[in-house]
Amino acid sequence: MSKLTKNQKLALEKIEQGKAYTLNEAAALVKEITKAKFDASVDIDVRLGVDPRKANQMVRGVVSLPNGTGKQVRVLALCTPDQENAAKEAGADYVGLDEYIEKIKGGWTDIDVIITMPSVMGKIGTLGRVLGPRGLMPNPKSGTVTPDVAKAVKEVKQGKIDFKVDKYGIVHTSVGKVSFTPEQIAENAKEFILTLIKLKPSAAKGTYVKSIYLSSTMSPGLKIDPKSVEE
Repeated sequence: MSKLTKNQKLALEKIEQGKAYTLNEAAALVKEITKAKFDASVDIDVRLGVDPRKANQMVRGVVSLPNGTGKQVRVLALCTPDQENAAKEAGADYVGLDEYIEKIKGGWTDIDVIITMPSVMGKIGTLGRVLGPRGLMPNPKSGTVTPDVAKAVKEVKQGKIDFKVDKYGIVHTSVGKVSFTPEQIAENAKEFILTLIKLKPSAAKGTYVKSIYLSSTMSPGLKIDPKSVEE
């Protein structure tokens, strides 16, 4: 077992073992216990009382974080020429169609999100082997296949994210950066959790939100009392 660093020991000393923090307390504490030399991401893990193997218990959706993600999201807009200018003005980093399809076929995936139109999905479908494993395949459910490409680009740039429960029943995402204020972190986390609650499948029985943990890239996880989210 590797030894704890000085910063790790200091962080653990500030955490009360077994305590479930309020969301506001955890948002403030995660900043205190993160000593990374870079602007670490603040992540949230929510364990849900669902069985993702059953189609009627799958939890997937999108949420617009009120304070953005703090990340520079690289967006590729695959669209027809009539939408290119609007996509560029909305903030897309790369705009085009056939030339980028060929680049992706050649292995280029230096992007975070791809937004496209229903009318060109036939061309993009051939890229599934490259984009699928990287989570880059556009999907109508996540709002990345839409007739209004410019609007979708703008929303992603402003902090819209999509999420999906994994095979263990956990939803994981980033809700900001350590440089955010505690209030901004808490607001983003609350918006995300409340969105999850709204998406509760009718087939899910028993406790829906089983546990919530907030952490940074370089910190231990902080257990959050689910009841504090709706206060």
